[in-house]
Amino acid sequence: MKRLFDIISSALAVLLFLPVFFIIAILIKADSKGPILFCQRRVGVNDKEFMMYKFRSMTAGTPEVATDQLSNSQAYITNVGYYLRKYSLDELPQLINILKGEMSVVGPRPALYNQYELREMRNKQGISALRPGLTGWAQINGRDEIGLGEKVAFDEQYRLRQSFYFDMKIIVYTFASVFSGSGVKVKTFSLK
Repeated sequence: MKRLFDIISSALAVLLFLPVFFIIAILIKADSKGPILFCQRRVGVNDKEFMMYKFRSMTAGTPEVATDQLSNSQAYITNVGYYLRKYSLDELPQLINILKGEMSVVGPRPALYNQYELREMRNKQGISALRPGLTGWAQINGRDEIGLGEKVAFDEQYRLRQSFYFDMKIIVYTFASVFSGSGVKVKTFSLK
């Protein structure tokens, strides 16, 4: 049921957002040099790597590390990229990853290939057996504002409580956070 939901919802979203894709592509090209899409090695199911797609929100040549690991991440973000990131529009190309079966709508966010500590922690908890998601329980509870231990704890909570209802709850919270434009962490949501 989860995979069927992923296919139907991502296919509909691609059709719905197609005009937005074109507008974003034009804005990115007008704003800075470099490709429209940013492809990055990420970790998927069972710790296998895949190429994840994003709209480029940072200058070409930015080091391939988690944003919170950059000494001055704001210096790398383009003018258009600021808004793409604020409203999570840079994530829209991951709908293609979902259609390809590399990702799900909801699940733990895919780690960077070089986030070895996070990968090891997830492997120990069995989280790496889950398909990574466009959004997830850890994302609506802090994303880059929480440490690795907290992130893995939220991922573990998701692993233990997976259900269609829980996925829908996470999707609703994600939309609320995105539309507010206030960033992903608004508050820590209750499991109840």
